[in-house]
Amino acid sequence: MALTKVIGNGLGTLGDGTANDTKIVFDGNAQDYHIGLDDSADSLIIGKGSALGTTTSMAIDANGIITKPLQPAFLAKAGSTQTNIALGSGITVEFGTEVFDQNADYNNSTHTFTAPVTGRYLLNYALYGVNLDSAAVYYESYLATSNRNYFSTIDPDYGQDNAYHTFVLTALADMDANDTAVAKIYQSGGTQQTDFGDASHFSGYLVC
Repeated sequence: MALTKVIGNGLGTLGDGTANDTKIVFDGNAQDYHIGLDDSADSLIIGKGSALGTTTSMAIDANGIITKPLQPAFLAKAGSTQTNIALGSGITVEFGTEVFDQNADYNNSTHTFTAPVTGRYLLNYALYGVNLDSAAVYYESYLATSNRNYFSTIDPDYGQDNAYHTFVLTALADMDANDTAVAKIYQSGGTQQTDFGDASHFSGYLVC
């Protein structure tokens, strides 16, 4: 690594123009951080530790495209059909198959997302309902978070049972560190006959 100081205008140059990685390490008491050029990828890298590219938090490529490999983000889908959901209580919708889970914040056995840090999270689901009962008083799908719930409600009385209906909800949710979010469905009255198919999915990511 070469450091060239241009005295006249106070600018500095790090590196010598050859095909070599160049970095600055911030040597902390408990944790080091680095910022540097990954010359092979032509990307500016910001990350944890002293070794360039080992734990990258942010990468900016030559086109100005920014990626954040550790930013919390997940997508899970139903692994199978949930049949004949119970009446009169909030039933957790099961998303047992992870498509991706950056930072490992989604638990596919409890179907729960846990916020790793305090922030605003964009959370989305689509619940693929089958055999909705027209005699039900209402169906209420909702996103249950530690701070509050977000609801989507329908009255299914369209003169006949609904063969298919997809419940969709999006919320920009305020979450504290270790708060949780799950998708739930509630059927009030009618017959226990409704299924939720494997086309259902649940996703989210940290916005800010």
